[in-house]
Amino acid sequence: MSLQIISFRSSSDSLSSPTLLLMANTSDNDLINGLWFLLLDYWMVLNEILHLCQNSSVSSHALRYMKGNSKNFGGNLNRMAMDSCHGVVVVSAIFNDHDKIRQPKSLGSKTRDNVCFFMFVDDVTLKRLDHHEIISRNSSHEYNFTDFFPIQKFSIWVDAKLQLMVDPLILIHALVVSEKVDMAISKHPFFIQTMEEALATARWKKWKDVDGLRNQMETYCENGLQPWTPKKPYPSDVPDSALILRKHGLNNNLFSCLLFNELEAFNPRDQLPFSYVRDHMKPKLRLNMFEVEVFEQVAVEYRHNLKKDGTTAGEISSLKRTKRVADDLFINSSCCSKCHNYLLEMWGESHD
Repeated sequence: MSLQIISFRSSSDSLSSPTLLLMANTSDNDLINGLWFLLLDYWMVLNEILHLCQNSSVSSHALRYMKGNSKNFGGNLNRMAMDSCHGVVVVSAIFNDHDKIRQPKSLGSKTRDNVCFFMFVDDVTLKRLDHHEIISRNSSHEYNFTDFFPIQKFSIWVDAKLQLMVDPLILIHALVVSEKVDMAISKHPFFIQTMEEALATARWKKWKDVDGLRNQMETYCENGLQPWTPKKPYPSDVPDSALILRKHGLNNNLFSCLLFNELEAFNPRDQLPFSYVRDHMKPKLRLNMFEVEVFEQVAVEYRHNLKKDGTTAGEISSLKRTKRVADDLFINSSCCSKCHNYLLEMWGESHD
């Protein structure tokens, strides 16, 4: 399977007013819940982000191993489009025609000149886009998805099921720059504990190899995974990884590489190894796990494309992916489980 990358200029609403993004129905409670940045002045944000990009010490040499020949990456590496973007990049991806391209809204008048937007698609998705005349095949270039953007200073990952409703420069400034962090990511709307996410993954068949899930969690418990408590410097152990904002640098590169190792070793459910990698890596990742209310204001979430039988594309692929082995992750919280102490502490029953 070859990957295509589409570089596009948004045709969405642009705002030329010097002040930006006081959303409709924004209340005092919204501002208390972390939505103060909706009142930020657009031109102040633009100038500060441009200054940071021009004076950043981030070097592409740290990721020079990603630059290889076409055999290494499964396609021709024409890096002109990527290398022409030196500041902020917004990236998304659609595979197997799971989602639709949804243009970001509420862009400032200069955002399209200073932010690059890239969408990775596979052959199946490209054929569908071409069929609907959304994009011409001739306007695409082949890349491999693992060939990231090493010379950019800031990036935003947007899951294909999301539509951004706030200018990306505003988001970068408010959630990363102002907070002085390496990464900003939303807290999960329901779970705080990694084990809660693991149990839900098995229960809702998000990944059907339950034996593999059990082995993964017991491996983490055996090697020091601890349940979340207020003593941790983070408000949660479980993120919602649909929207990720990064300041490129050593800490982010290290975190990404370590997380990738776990995804390769076990399964692609990136929420499961998140806290294990975050808590064990050195130097520590400076992380802003923002409130769910912020996430719900800055992006609109849609469901995946429906197929003819009424299921989503994701449901179809998961049925073919693995077999179901067991009904739950830890049957009766077995005392012999390597995660027994974790579970007791998570449930408040530890007597240590």
